[in-house]
Amino acid sequence: MATPKLIIISAPSGAGKSTIVKALMQALPELELSISACTRAPRTGEIDGVHYHFLSVEDFKRKIAAGDFIEWEMVYEGKYYGTLKSEIERIQRKGNIPILDIDVVGGINVMKLYPDTSISVFIQPPSIEELKNRLEKRGTETKESLEERVNKADQEIALKEHFRHVVVNDDLQQAVEKVKAIILS
Repeated sequence: MATPKLIIISAPSGAGKSTIVKALMQALPELELSISACTRAPRTGEIDGVHYHFLSVEDFKRKIAAGDFIEWEMVYEGKYYGTLKSEIERIQRKGNIPILDIDVVGGINVMKLYPDTSISVFIQPPSIEELKNRLEKRGTETKESLEERVNKADQEIALKEHFRHVVVNDDLQQAVEKVKAIILS
């Protein structure tokens, strides 16, 4: 296979995709995280331009109108997320391979743009109950947002067949090794 233009890692919130992406970037230094843009407020310790490009809803909508995103969506009511074209170009100019830690619908949309030059992996939680436990342990969710994320996860798991590869994250190290093998194959 030719060197991929980008790698797409998608999963429901709490399935472990960010942890897997971090491990992959340590193991494969040619991978570089594409920093997503979003309209939510930064969580404690998050830095603009490092964890996300934090934008106002107005700025985000201006960038949509200007065609600055390869994909975007309103993931939760009033909360927009997207992948800026400039991020992908920045990483590729350096000779690195962008890796996208992206929600499920966003991952499907990016695959449509790069059908022959992307590797797509869906990270599946072992169960919805385990996913709920992981989200509760994070301590970042209200009762309402936890319920919203769990309900959304059911819908997202139903979309897993859109991805070339599915890896169940019931053991983190094994999941990392499986995804790494997919990238290297």
